[in-house]
Amino acid sequence: MTHDFGKTLMMIGLALVVAGAVIHFGGKFLALGRLPGDFSWHGKGWSVHFPLASSIVISIVLTVLANLFFRR
Repeated sequence: MTHDFGKTLMMIGLALVVAGAVIHFGGKFLALGRLPGDFSWHGKGWSVHFPLASSIVISIVLTVLANLFFRR
């Protein structure tokens, strides 16, 4: 039981490190937030950004990774 919990904590930690690296370095290499399908509206003194396409891409990648790591 504790072995499984430790393994889960290590996987979550690894996922957080990878996510942090993607967020930190991703703007230079990835177009997340600037894909076709990411909507932005601007007005006088306000702006709204809705990253629909980026959210779908991230969801697909995370689903594939979860299936690879947590398949039994």
